[in-house]
Amino acid sequence: MARWSARHPWRAIVGWLVFVVLCLGVGSAVGMNSAKTADYRVGEAGRAEALAAEGHLERRSTEQVLISARSGALDRPEEESAAKAAAKDLTVRMSRLPEVAGVAAPSLSEDRTILMVEVTLKGEEREADDKVDALVEQTAAVQRSHPGLLLQETGSPSTSKGVDQQRSDDLALSEAITLPVTLITLLVVFGSVTMAGVPLLLALSSIAAAIGLSMVASHLSPDTGVGTNVILMIGLAVGVDYTLFYLKREREERARSGGRLGSEALVELAAATSGRAVVVSGLAVVASTATLYLASDVIFSSLATGTIVVVLVSVVSSLTALPALLVRLGKRAERKALRRARRGKPARRMRGRADGESGGRVWAALLRPAARHPLVTLCVSVLGLLALVAPLAGLKITEMSRDTHSRDIPAMRVYDRLNEAFPEQRVTHQIVVRADAPQAADVDSALREVARRAYADPLFVDTSRIRTSADHRTSTLELRVPYLGNSDQAYDSLDRLRDDFLPATVGRIDGAEYGVSGDVARYADYPAHQNGKLPLVLGALLLVTFAMTVYAFRSVVLGLLGVVLNLLSAAAALGLLVLVFQGTWAEGLLDFNSTGSIGSRVPLFLFVILFGLSMDYQVFVVSRIREAALAGVPTRQAVLDGIRSSASVVTSAAVVMTTVFASFVFLHIIEMKQIGFVLAAAVLLDAFVVRVMVLPSAMLLLGETSWWPSRPRRVAAGPETASEKGATPPAAVDVR
Repeated sequence: MARWSARHPWRAIVGWLVFVVLCLGVGSAVGMNSAKTADYRVGEAGRAEALAAEGHLERRSTEQVLISARSGALDRPEEESAAKAAAKDLTVRMSRLPEVAGVAAPSLSEDRTILMVEVTLKGEEREADDKVDALVEQTAAVQRSHPGLLLQETGSPSTSKGVDQQRSDDLALSEAITLPVTLITLLVVFGSVTMAGVPLLLALSSIAAAIGLSMVASHLSPDTGVGTNVILMIGLAVGVDYTLFYLKREREERARSGGRLGSEALVELAAATSGRAVVVSGLAVVASTATLYLASDVIFSSLATGTIVVVLVSVVSSLTALPALLVRLGKRAERKALRRARRGKPARRMRGRADGESGGRVWAALLRPAARHPLVTLCVSVLGLLALVAPLAGLKITEMSRDTHSRDIPAMRVYDRLNEAFPEQRVTHQIVVRADAPQAADVDSALREVARRAYADPLFVDTSRIRTSADHRTSTLELRVPYLGNSDQAYDSLDRLRDDFLPATVGRIDGAEYGVSGDVARYADYPAHQNGKLPLVLGALLLVTFAMTVYAFRSVVLGLLGVVLNLLSAAAALGLLVLVFQGTWAEGLLDFNSTGSIGSRVPLFLFVILFGLSMDYQVFVVSRIREAALAGVPTRQAVLDGIRSSASVVTSAAVVMTTVFASFVFLHIIEMKQIGFVLAAAVLLDAFVVRVMVLPSAMLLLGETSWWPSRPRRVAAGPETASEKGATPPAAVDVR
């Protein structure tokens, strides 16, 4: 692919641009298929929601409008009268909207400070976000008619819409930080605006193509709104990295050849070495990320799809558009050099070194402990990483809910007022029972007994509502709890229903199906569902990583070593996540409010992604070591030369990746903040600890055993030696 692109550069460049436009065009034509409410159902809560939906008794999204006096409580007759008039006006306006299923009678808070009007929306919960604007307009209209009052709106739809807007603003901020810093980093690496712009432009075009393809893929695996975030984050990181690997090798070979090789030959050399490493590492990321599909979770599937698509597109760009661009830029540089030679001016010094000492003094110093004392270095570095792993034992995962969203969202501040004034609105459990129609009376009696028991329990408040479907097969009971959804009391109330009240009542009806749903039930069931899938996902991940490493390097020992190193690196990064985000000591430093827990989807997603990204450095570094070994260099020297020769590009890639990921620490959404922080920390740990200390120490101690069961066999050079053709090491690459 690279050879064809190098020999037909304009066709390859135009073809790539057509591909990007085609992806965006097709994606826009088919549109994004967003996940429906049913796609999120897991556990008992999911089964209960499905039962309720079959009986057309599913929970509807609601919005609450709070009406209060600007001067304080509604205790004066004129203020109470004005509030009631505003509530009546609001009720009439809301009832006329096609999006509204019903408006409840106004409720006055116990302290008489707020009058609440609750509005129920039609349709699925996941579709309510698109309907909330019409309600907000009516609330604003009533506010203008009653300037002496304060009207504020909150609810799940308005909160969700606020979170989406915040996410959009955060991504714009992240891009504003990442792009210029990445460009500056590349300028330092290459010393040329043109060469620095190539990785950035290719990464951005790959992201554009991936977004279009993800729209198409969403019709196979529904999108949950997080796919674009991942495409931007992972796409910029790996897109720049893959291009960087390729570019640095091409410049190294150009400097080594001293002008003897043309641009096409140099590109072919880069493709045979770094290009192959890019393909292998890209496929390793894809294979490891694909294990997320085994979690049977729509959000994980959406994350996996976005990651896989953007990585594959980035690999394709590095094999098509990049070689073509390098040839065109190389030929331009050759013409400039020829003109300078004709004018008698000295040739410009190439940035890059032809020898194996590109690591410089800093890298020589970093490698010295591993080279001189491999056993001590291995023990100390591994113990240091295990110290970071230790906090992982205290990992506590919870489902991030409305109670954990940023209070910068206006709807969340109103939500806090609602919870304070109307504690009975905080948590609602929905009990769903399905039985044969002749048993309807027994079901009704059992549910009333559940309500009676709940009234006698301090965890519940004295409010309930029983509904029955038209065919009398499905009934629901709603019970309310005056505690926040992330409180221990809310979870205790759920356990009380599931373990005590329901088995003793509804559970005695023959053939009856029942379950408890609601926000708290979802928060409890999702981690349990994830824990059940965890062994399958991790087992597949370890197996895939092992298989990919063995395939890449023909070594079982390196396969096992790769798995162990990736496991250690990922676990250390997750331990750092627990250390920073489950405590409160870093709140001011990183601008977040600790929930004392980690988002339930964060650890598994990070673990899988970290395994994939760790393969980038593993493949690239070990490929350089294997090149040297294939050239007949003893294993000890091959290890040191391979790491030194890849040092500059690993450093540059780590800086770029860290910059991209660290920009997500500035976001408000705590899960994205956690992901960005850990990915940035993991890249630094992997690049500067695992690949500089642990990997060389382990391979130096293993010696020739590293290649078991195969042995590196020297590739014979042709009549015209590979060194004359610019290959490195001389016999590692066959150039024709």
